[in-house]
Amino acid sequence: MKLIRTIRLDASDIFVFEKAAEPGEWAVSGAFAFWNRDPGVLEGKARTAFRSGFLGVSTLGWSTLVQIVKASEDDRLAVVDSLAKQLVVHFGAPTIEDAIVAAEEEVAFVQSLCTQPEDTLVAVNRTFEDGAVRESFRTLRPRNGAKPARAFSFLEVEGEEEPASEQLDLIAMAGRERK
Repeated sequence: MKLIRTIRLDASDIFVFEKAAEPGEWAVSGAFAFWNRDPGVLEGKARTAFRSGFLGVSTLGWSTLVQIVKASEDDRLAVVDSLAKQLVVHFGAPTIEDAIVAAEEEVAFVQSLCTQPEDTLVAVNRTFEDGAVRESFRTLRPRNGAKPARAFSFLEVEGEEEPASEQLDLIAMAGRERK
């Protein structure tokens, strides 16, 4: 079985998200975190999280990339349990039983994303179209087999190619954060 963990190839997540996930934590898509918000009016870091973030289960922080990793049934159960508790405490799930059902669905969805080999990186592009959230996923594989990941060492991209609707200027964003 395979699941996804957050990965941080550089410090950009710290600047682009209100709260960045810790590297190596279990993750889910996280689209549900926006269920009661109008994506059309999101701005700044919230908009970035909506558009391109995976949700870290432990911290409820965001990560631009996740890595497909081997997992055990105990790992899966721990992710479901942790996410269910987060759903009750932070997202208003009415009961733990309801939260477990929702967490199971989120983890099953994550498993459906893990069809590529271990160590493959996955990125998400989330949009709001015709009243529905649409997610597309892209995979990035290291050049010449598995090696320690570096931000600019990836060549192959698989998945739906969509042009970016806006560009991020990380240097300008970092300057705004300091003020």
